Amino acid sequence: MTHPAPSIVWFRSDLRLADNPALTRAVEAGRPIIPVFILDDEAPGRYRPGGATRWWLHYSLRALADSLAGKGARLILRRGPAETELPRLVKETGAGAIFWNRLYEPWANERDARIKTELRQRGCEVESFNARLLAEPWVPKTGGGEPYRVFTPFWKALVALGEPEPPLPAPPRIEAGPAVAGDELEDWALTPSAPDWAGGLRESWTPGETGALGRLDAFLDGDIATYKDARNRPDKPATSRLSPHLRWGEVSPRQIWHAVRHRIEAAGGGAESSAWSFLRELGWREFSYHLLYWWPDLPERTWKEQFLDFPWAEDEAGYRAWTKGQTGYPMVDAGIRELWHTGWMHNRARMIAASFLVKDLLIPWQKGERWFWDTLVDADLANNAASWQWVAGCGADAAPYFRIFNPLTQGRKFDPNGDYVRRWIPELARLPDAHIHAPWAAPQQTLDAAGVRLGETYPVPIVDHQAARKRALEAFERIKKQAA
Repeated sequence: MTHPAPSIVWFRSDLRLADNPALTRAVEAGRPIIPVFILDDEAPGRYRPGGATRWWLHYSLRALADSLAGKGARLILRRGPAETELPRLVKETGAGAIFWNRLYEPWANERDARIKTELRQRGCEVESFNARLLAEPWVPKTGGGEPYRVFTPFWKALVALGEPEPPLPAPPRIEAGPAVAGDELEDWALTPSAPDWAGGLRESWTPGETGALGRLDAFLDGDIATYKDARNRPDKPATSRLSPHLRWGEVSPRQIWHAVRHRIEAAGGGAESSAWSFLRELGWREFSYHLLYWWPDLPERTWKEQFLDFPWAEDEAGYRAWTKGQTGYPMVDAGIRELWHTGWMHNRARMIAASFLVKDLLIPWQKGERWFWDTLVDADLANNAASWQWVAGCGADAAPYFRIFNPLTQGRKFDPNGDYVRRWIPELARLPDAHIHAPWAAPQQTLDAAGVRLGETYPVPIVDHQAARKRALEAFERIKKQAA
């Protein structure tokens, strides 16, 4: 009896069974299926997954393997260059078709094109699909056929495309392909051991498709109703915290979009405004991918040409203090310490911390981007690069260069009772609300009563914000004049 040649489904940043077009197509093809994940650290270069993202990947792959086993299939793990491992797997199994969902990072675009050409020359059917975005990054264009450079018209064009296609259901069963050798997940050593710094990550997250859908449901059942008004408050659990699940594709943008739209229709009333505020954030994610696709050097090169000659400072001591949450500015330090513990930072805190690094310390945005890349569980090349350039004032639709976040006023506005600071900087917990964001200005007797010894238990500010702001504005003015 002749058995049909199997199909390979190459999982990448789509570690889910539902709304997975490549998997659905493979099931529809009617052949036995070999699911595979290849850990390719060579093709991305320095953009191989960072430490926190690798921790997440370990548990996400474990969850995916369990889900596939429940459907009758085994996840095959291979490590090495995908350009070597995928053709090798085709040869070992006699696979006649390969399906995958597209990536949009520059290195992936080039590699995947080469793989597709080679495998088709071998006679394999090869198809790729969009599973990561609401719309392909080349679809929204201006009336003149150019890529968008400003978010608001991009967002309007995206919405004008109409509702995205409904998400696909998970297949009821997967016919397993032939047995094939694969690695053991534990042998990849994706999780830290000596030392094990991931305790806070384990406390904070449940990687995997089930965890992602549970987080989405919890958000829709609660915080989305107040999202528009409370999303900038790091002291409140008002955001979705879906970003790391999106990073590895444990939930798709289409699933989120339709779940939110369904909730809008069911709730009515004031829920619609808050829900659209949340969907707009999905739009920012899409815009970041749009920028990365059209400007592939976005993670490395300043987007606005006039900023190429910006007089950045060499301040290694300031940089080290920033990475340790020891700048002396509580809102900056609280954000960094939240990141250290959970692998995630509230978006408002990210903006405050990033602004401090590039504008108070004049440290290049690329240095902050690289540190976030290693420490964030949601480290995503498009979002990370576009967001850092936005804060620095040199990116697309960027914050005005003269917008320099004041850590003190930002803290008082978005953490008015000091709850966020107290949670992440316990050495300041006993300070009264009036001084929690500016301990350096507190009377000595207040510091003594709170057990705070500036310069010992908590640092004095490493720079004077007003002087740093003046220095930054002068630097921005110089390059502005040079570009005129």
